[in-house]
Amino acid sequence: MKFAELLPAVLEIAEEAGRRIMQVRGSADFGVTEKADHSPVTLADMAAHRHIAAELRTLAPQIPLLSEEDADIAFDTRRAWSRYWLVDPLDGTKEFIKRNDDFTVNIALIEDGYPVLGVVVAPALNVRYFAAQGVGAFQIKDGVRSELHVRKAPAIPVFVVSRSHKNPELEAFLAAAPPHEARSRGSSLKFCQIAAGEADLYPRTGPTSEWDTGAGQCVAEQAGALVLRLPDLSRLRYNQKDSLLNPLFAVIGDCSVDWKPLLATIAA
Repeated sequence: MKFAELLPAVLEIAEEAGRRIMQVRGSADFGVTEKADHSPVTLADMAAHRHIAAELRTLAPQIPLLSEEDADIAFDTRRAWSRYWLVDPLDGTKEFIKRNDDFTVNIALIEDGYPVLGVVVAPALNVRYFAAQGVGAFQIKDGVRSELHVRKAPAIPVFVVSRSHKNPELEAFLAAAPPHEARSRGSSLKFCQIAAGEADLYPRTGPTSEWDTGAGQCVAEQAGALVLRLPDLSRLRYNQKDSLLNPLFAVIGDCSVDWKPLLATIAA
């Protein structure tokens, strides 16, 4: 499969999903309901999901799909997949409901447990991030395309942290960390800030699901970042167990910095 040819088609699918999300955002009623796990879902989530699922089936009918809005697939079935789409049609639903701009459309292609293609579209911010193995990582912001690379960490590094999922573990980590600047962002944009050289470390101290991270991980890794599970610092991997919850992890921009002692405080 030629990722350079596949990437533009997936990007267009995500962009159209973003347009459908924005149509709902312009309405008075988001149709908010609660799923079995008590997380919210809106008309925008479902509109994006239906579009993405239909278009990916047309684009690559042989590749199965795992979406947050259609995730009830037994591990006995999933474990046989060497390649599949991993989708979060609307990442940052809480931000969307609050009418914040930090929500995204995430589409990743997973091969042998790792993301090899990823698209992150932030429709309210008019920015798109996309990457593929052997192709690189890129963004289109306000119509301008540029290649993404992580940066050398400055003397006062920037930590990007969750806006809606702060917890005591994160507060303790930040309190114990050396001098830094902490910025709060929602959704998979935290991965993309590392990829774009706008932040240096993303420590994740709270729960995420695999669809939250697949696309962002691809963008970050193809820009030169490391996405490491905690505490063993192995590469974050997918579809390895019955649960679709991720372990704790960290995204590192400048790999020449020894972040291990600091990250060990999260593992503890």
